[in-house]
Amino acid sequence: MATEIVDVDKAARLDPEMPLDVKSDRLANLEDPDEGLSDEERAKIDRKLLWKLDLRLLPWLSLLYLASFLDRTNIGNAKIDGLSKQLGMTANQYNATLTIFFVSYSVFEPVTNVLLKRLRPSIFIPSIMIGWGICMTLMGTVHNYSGLMAVRWFLGLTEAGLFPGIGYFLSCWYRREEFGVRMAIFFSAAALAGSFGGLLAAAIANMDGVGGKAGWAWIFILEGLATVVIGVASFWCVYDFPDQARFLSEKDRARVVRRLALDAQSSAEHEEFKMSYFWASVKDWKTWTGAIVYMGADGSLYAFSLFVPTIISELYTTNFLSGYSSIRAQLLSVPPYAAAAILTVTVGFIADRTRQRGLCNIATSILGIVGFSMLLGCQSAGARYAGTFLGAMGIYPAIANTISWSSNNIEGVYKRGVSLGFIIGWGNLNGIVSSNIYREADAPRFYPGHGTVLAYLVVFLFGGSIVQYVLLRRENAKRRRGERDHWIEGLDQNEIELLGDKRPDFMYTL
Repeated sequence: MATEIVDVDKAARLDPEMPLDVKSDRLANLEDPDEGLSDEERAKIDRKLLWKLDLRLLPWLSLLYLASFLDRTNIGNAKIDGLSKQLGMTANQYNATLTIFFVSYSVFEPVTNVLLKRLRPSIFIPSIMIGWGICMTLMGTVHNYSGLMAVRWFLGLTEAGLFPGIGYFLSCWYRREEFGVRMAIFFSAAALAGSFGGLLAAAIANMDGVGGKAGWAWIFILEGLATVVIGVASFWCVYDFPDQARFLSEKDRARVVRRLALDAQSSAEHEEFKMSYFWASVKDWKTWTGAIVYMGADGSLYAFSLFVPTIISELYTTNFLSGYSSIRAQLLSVPPYAAAAILTVTVGFIADRTRQRGLCNIATSILGIVGFSMLLGCQSAGARYAGTFLGAMGIYPAIANTISWSSNNIEGVYKRGVSLGFIIGWGNLNGIVSSNIYREADAPRFYPGHGTVLAYLVVFLFGGSIVQYVLLRRENAKRRRGERDHWIEGLDQNEIELLGDKRPDFMYTL
């Protein structure tokens, strides 16, 4: 996975669309700890550095997201193990407990990346984890609908900072052609959470009656306590941005900053927050096209992850063998998630190598469209179960790829953070829709739910990806023709740098 770190002349060859004098100006004031070394020696050092970053950052951050996604979606597993019945909730009340999570989750997401930058990742991320772990544990102690609603509100509030925060955080460590596969590895934890969640819920459900509590309550309690433990450990396992990371030597910190500068990024540098960065994000059309594309993926994701246990249990009871049990339904939800995890990483790798993230989004969205068309139109249970595979494989890769696509094309420390907050926050706000489209009255075919997800995939994910791809391609053509050069007339080099992705030499990733 390593990418070569090279001198300025070779950098120009790696990224021929950026003028050599721009690269030279950007690197002139940066320390080069490997000055005088050959390209081969630099490449060897860079491979070791990238491997060190991967080992220190990806495994633990992926574990955090696995815990996060498990905690927000395990209510679907708890439902088929008797949650609604024991708390005396109606179908609409159950959907309301899903909805309220997304209200607080989405409202607070746009500001969390600013807090992440101001408070430092090593403090902010562990703190919110402990908070939502406590909320998760308390979900296992509620006795009625009102108590569950209250805890779900605070669960959304405390979880709001993790996904946009880590997506933004990782983008500040890796070059553009390295980021996609790492984001895919990180996000594959969500698919693994769906797979692992079914297995875990099946095992924990056997504790039914222990301590006078139902099996569904133990799902919340044990998974919540595990999150608290992981959160405490994160004070030592989550690191800060490259210029402050404890696990890097002074030379390695300089190398990370320099390799980002070679990639036309300022993400590792110090930058004071100004409201102008906020407004730059709000006025940037890429923020809103990114939000539309992500809306198509995220709205579909939450519908799928929250209701797939219910969908599969209905398939099982109405079409498969007799002798239904909730545990068998939990286990049937595992394979589609496993397939989605594999494809998520594969698409991340391909997108990094080809730098065609838009085409990757379009291709995977077609899989999802076919999958949900099968759920809508096929009569046999086997074909509809196959549809859940294609549905998962069409949705999950698009999440990581869309975040990578937006991160690649938004430059500036705070602007990228704010934009990702808006994009992810708007996407998650569509969880409100997703929480209310699968109704018990529509079982076992769930036509309104499947139809709504299909519309999201066709209009927003597929259609939005095409629109953003075309617009980015047109803008790159204008910059190559020099039609944006007037943006930097009369500006010195420092002022040009502050333009971020508005620099005429900045070429967008398609």
